[in-house]
Amino acid sequence: MKEKRTWLDVVWRIILYLWALTILFPLVWVIYESLKSNPEFFQDIWALPTELKWGNYLKAWNQYGFGQSLLNTLYYVGGSLVVSLFFTTLNAYALTRMEFKGRKLIWSLIMLSLFLPGVNALVPQYVIMRELDLTNSLTGLILLSSLGESVFFLMLLGGFMSSLPKELEESATMDGATLFQRFWRVIVPLSTPGIVTVAVFKFLGYYNNFMGPFIYLSDPKKYPIAVQMYSANKQMEYTADWVTLFAGVTIAMVPSVIIFMLFQRLLMEGATMGAVKG
Repeated sequence: MKEKRTWLDVVWRIILYLWALTILFPLVWVIYESLKSNPEFFQDIWALPTELKWGNYLKAWNQYGFGQSLLNTLYYVGGSLVVSLFFTTLNAYALTRMEFKGRKLIWSLIMLSLFLPGVNALVPQYVIMRELDLTNSLTGLILLSSLGESVFFLMLLGGFMSSLPKELEESATMDGATLFQRFWRVIVPLSTPGIVTVAVFKFLGYYNNFMGPFIYLSDPKKYPIAVQMYSANKQMEYTADWVTLFAGVTIAMVPSVIIFMLFQRLLMEGATMGAVKG
């Protein structure tokens, strides 16, 4: 039996459609501006292109370095994601599924970090990175990003794990499973929606990270996509080649859109289940 819609439901639906348009319209505008020539762009920013200039993408890929920056981003984001996700999952398991002395104290200290602005750690982090000779290195940036834990991700994944029945681990223990086997073969598979949710959030955070790479990397050939976009934007002060910059922005948007489309269902499921069960 279908639920009868009221006029209020229709109003809310219209509001959501309008909200979606405000998000989609700038993206569509950037895409069709990237297919114009510069004279067409300066003549009328709202007009559609008379001829599709696909060469703008090739120019952005080669001349403005978006191709190399995507490779750098793949290495930086991929490495950071794998290492940090493993540590986050391990930490969430230890703090929610294991009983040991000092667990509540550790949780309290972690929660206190919420009140500390991240910018306060920039100077000591930079000094440590410099002393370890890890500046101007993507590998050093991976280590810095991976070893810094986020309270938000711990709470999200910890809330999801704490909702799983303890009988599952007890059964595995009776079958002779070790602590790591219980973690890897029981908890991790059952926590897949929550892990995927954290992974997508981490991916977006690393992919859009600007401050860290901007501070620690001095070689333009090592720039990830966020810093490369800033560098290309600074070049516009002298070249005013805005259509090519729009092409670079479009290239930069593609990985995030693909990741969200692939994992949208698991992302929504993990966020919802973690909020309800945690």
